[in-house]
Amino acid sequence: MGIRTAKSKGIRNFFVINKHAFRNALIPVVTITALQTSTLVGGTLVTETVFSWPGLGQLLIQAVNTRDMAIVQASVFVIAFIVILMNLIADILYKILDPRIKY
Repeated sequence: MGIRTAKSKGIRNFFVINKHAFRNALIPVVTITALQTSTLVGGTLVTETVFSWPGLGQLLIQAVNTRDMAIVQASVFVIAFIVILMNLIADILYKILDPRIKY
């Protein structure tokens, strides 16, 4: 309803699209980006193992194989922190993009 009203007021299309349409269209993009972060971080485990790249994924796999629980716990903590941080950023962006969203 906001786009139709803005156009009827005579506001230029550039401002109508940027103010109303673009901000509403970004909400699903932010959601998918935050959800795909966990998939991306999980994919590093496989990629680093297959290509023998040094990194957190390969460290985690080696720690599991040698039963080094301290490194496993720290690696899982770092991965969980990244996922939680991305979800927090997504929630903050929701509030910026759409002020009607309340927490």
